[in-house]
Amino acid sequence: MRENTKLLHGYKVLDTYTGAASIPIYQTSTFHNKHLYDDSQEYLYTRFSNPTVDALEDGFRSLEDSKYALSFSSGMAAISNVLMLLNAGEHVILPKEVYGGTCQFVNNLLPKYKIEYTFVDMADIESVEKAIRENTRMIYLETPSNPLLKVCDIKKIVALAKEHDLVTVADNTFMTSLAQEPLKLGVDIVVESVTKFINGHSDVIAGLVATNCETYYQELKLFQKNFGGILGVEDAWLIMRGMKTMGIRMDHAVKNAQKLAEFLQNHPRVKHVYYPGLKDHPNHEVHMGQSKNGGAVLSFELSSKEELIAFTEKIRIPILAVSLGGVESILSHPATMSHACLSPEERLEQGVVDGLLRLSCGIENIEDLIEDFKQALES
Repeated sequence: MRENTKLLHGYKVLDTYTGAASIPIYQTSTFHNKHLYDDSQEYLYTRFSNPTVDALEDGFRSLEDSKYALSFSSGMAAISNVLMLLNAGEHVILPKEVYGGTCQFVNNLLPKYKIEYTFVDMADIESVEKAIRENTRMIYLETPSNPLLKVCDIKKIVALAKEHDLVTVADNTFMTSLAQEPLKLGVDIVVESVTKFINGHSDVIAGLVATNCETYYQELKLFQKNFGGILGVEDAWLIMRGMKTMGIRMDHAVKNAQKLAEFLQNHPRVKHVYYPGLKDHPNHEVHMGQSKNGGAVLSFELSSKEELIAFTEKIRIPILAVSLGGVESILSHPATMSHACLSPEERLEQGVVDGLLRLSCGIENIEDLIEDFKQALES
């Protein structure tokens, strides 16, 4: 099946029990046992499994083209559960510019479990190799990165990891599997914030984990059940509805991002534009070799904090908010939003300066977006 057909028909979309065209919201905590000592009973308790959530996870398997997929109550729940695959005394390598929430979890919580970590420039494969120790077990990558859209070579990192028998994990939130497929490039585990493009309507918090490895799946299923970071059934239903239009939404948003990046790149008030779809992006060729397009997220830098404040007060169409991936364009200020949990020194090390703004392009008409950005920059 092709992309949009798959999103509509490539998984369990009809209710088994009634034939309903929309999987119902099975709003229940528990299920009646017809017989005792009956191992064939499918559902017992919603923390273990639920028909609505099961249908969504089937959709995730179809979307990710994976053998296994799990839903979680947030993107960070998915990420933290995967990082808990590490044991005391083991070591993980992560990108310097990793998502702020992941960075906070690693810095503040992993040491409590005696897990070691190193942040490196993931685009420099030699730096990654130098960071490998005897106790290294995992390489965690994020490409493009948040918020500076830095790109690393997935195939090279996977090859290095296999050489040293390491687990690879990729946060694929920015691109989604519609544009970039880390599992097909050899990555062991993919995590995504479903809150963003998969759901696409800024009304759900959720995460997913996908893998082709049964061992990782079984351990993560145990974590899901016992750490308790399960997804609510109403959220699962909303995500299934959102997924049906994901292909159409992403196609339009990506086209908007490309055109807006080109507009901003040529504007004298913009100091720098970060977008892997631009030919002068440092790793444009690497990105386009592993992705179908530049994605729907870009960042740009203005010259001063004063110019930034003036711009955000004049802009009209994008909402100024945390998060990304909605049908509406969302403008974020990483220093006070996604990366506010980091110290000023940590933000500076990542390149997150006060003048930086991140834009998640929505599905508005591009002419309206460009006109709005033009007036906000020039008035």
